[in-house]
Amino acid sequence: MRARSLRHAGAVAAVTTLALALTACAGEEKKTEDTGKADASASASAAATPDVKALPAAELEKLLVTQADLKGYQVQPAKPGERVNAGDVSADKAACETLAEALSWAAPGTPGASATVKTIQVPEKKKESFEGAIGALVAPVTSVTLGSYAGEGAQEAFASLKTAGTECAGGFTVHGGGVTTKVHKVAPDTVTAGDEALAWTVTRDMGGEPFVTKLVVLRKGNTLAGFSTLSVSGEVKEQPKTVIDAQAAKLG
Repeated sequence: MRARSLRHAGAVAAVTTLALALTACAGEEKKTEDTGKADASASASAAATPDVKALPAAELEKLLVTQADLKGYQVQPAKPGERVNAGDVSADKAACETLAEALSWAAPGTPGASATVKTIQVPEKKKESFEGAIGALVAPVTSVTLGSYAGEGAQEAFASLKTAGTECAGGFTVHGGGVTTKVHKVAPDTVTAGDEALAWTVTRDMGGEPFVTKLVVLRKGNTLAGFSTLSVSGEVKEQPKTVIDAQAAKLG
């Protein structure tokens, strides 16, 4: 049991490091102009529907999936360095920015608060063997990020993602933390969850080789839930339906 836990921990560390490098999540400073636009947008949304307020981070964290909600997975809180704000990430095409944010474990748009956990699928093969160790290392890791929005912020961010899925299908470039990542293709997938949902298969460049990430964003009221799934193998075959369904259930 201890050896298996150590392997899983190693897999989590490896995938998390890779995710941060690929999506350029290391940036911690927001540009003044981005902050101004975000504040103006949030204020406009709140003014349009003043009765809708964003949940505070402490309340949002209670809505995240936990270990008790997911059998066959390990659920771990995101570390401080993995918690990303939308303003830390940008794209070379304005229309692609919310997609870049969701891909980078950030709540897209202008959330009032956000919260993130990591879920790691435990391999069915549990034998103490080389094959079992490899299975643990390449196990898919899904970040689950919740964002709560004031006014019509959630609807606006979702609409922006819908536009991005079309306008950015041929690729774009993600910037953040001094790192640049090239996205080659954004292909639509199908997922049904929440009030509305969007899903894609995103192919990026990793050392000249294709690297696939599965991405889903669902909206439930004024909350957006984003799911970004990757593996150190560079291949992810399907959307994390179990994780998506569990999180959608907690949102009601």
